[in-house]
Amino acid sequence: MEPLSGAELPLITPGLIGIGGRIKEDPSHFVVEELPLYEPQGQGPHLYLRIERQGMTTRDLVQALAREFGLDANEIGYAGLKDKEARCIQTFSLPSASLAEEEAARRVEESLGLAVHLAKRHQNKLKRGHLLGNRFRVLVSGVGPEALPCARAVAQELNQRGLPNYFGAQRFGLAGDNAEAGRRALKSKGPRPKWLRALLLSAFQSDLFNRWLAQRIGEGDFERLLKGDIAKKTDTGGLFEVEDPAREQERLQQGAISYTGPIYGHKMRYAQDEAGEREKELLAAEGVSQEELKRAGLKGSRRLARLLPGTIEITASPQNEAPGLWFSFALPKGSYATTLLREFIK
Repeated sequence: MEPLSGAELPLITPGLIGIGGRIKEDPSHFVVEELPLYEPQGQGPHLYLRIERQGMTTRDLVQALAREFGLDANEIGYAGLKDKEARCIQTFSLPSASLAEEEAARRVEESLGLAVHLAKRHQNKLKRGHLLGNRFRVLVSGVGPEALPCARAVAQELNQRGLPNYFGAQRFGLAGDNAEAGRRALKSKGPRPKWLRALLLSAFQSDLFNRWLAQRIGEGDFERLLKGDIAKKTDTGGLFEVEDPAREQERLQQGAISYTGPIYGHKMRYAQDEAGEREKELLAAEGVSQEELKRAGLKGSRRLARLLPGTIEITASPQNEAPGLWFSFALPKGSYATTLLREFIK
């Protein structure tokens, strides 16, 4: 099957008027700031630098820091990748017990021309996934005069019905063909570079998740639990099997729990009963076996399928700025701002 395009993924608010418009006309119009899982303690062998940058990828900045401080790039830690075409505030860790905080910040600002918001020590290297989520501030430009009330109506609907936690289009490459290349990689040994193979296989897994979620929405089951669903507790992150959907439905509506979807792999915990049958049917329809997943080294996991986005602040841009609407909101790690914004822009 061909990977689903963004236009094929069903919206949750199709009956509400879209505002149109454009995003990322300038990197300063798309601001993302990491929400850390923990703050550095103030002592230890790793120096945490919270750096603001735009026009460069996370890996670009890692390489620049490695050159500046004479480090191996693999020694530098970060919690996640961020978009090149955005203004990002992101934390990095450097293994340097002797480097003074003020000196490191000064060198980054003077040599790299980047603002440093924090320089503080911690005991451990910053690792992938060590963040709660991200806070976004995004300008949607080129909207009409009725955009503000329309946007607020969409925001209200999303907080009632929830937001599908699709993987965003950027997950699938500029040409949108990374998932199909990942399918080919699963069926063979290519491509040779390990990092590229891992990237393409991950895109294939992401497309399967999007396909599963789109199917669930199409069947009218986005806002209700199914018997056998693997649900996640919002406060603790604990997973449990839904044995009585009617009993748990109120907690779903309140946002205390959400059901999860499959990131397919040979060690993934499958849902049971009706929910599990759907997960297995989709994989069978794709012609993918557990043996192939294992041979490719894909362990698998579970991903939140439905989010309640919480407060979405929407304001008209000041007269001295580019015209449009500013959106301010926070999302958990691994979720895409573009997935939320497409509900408004349509």
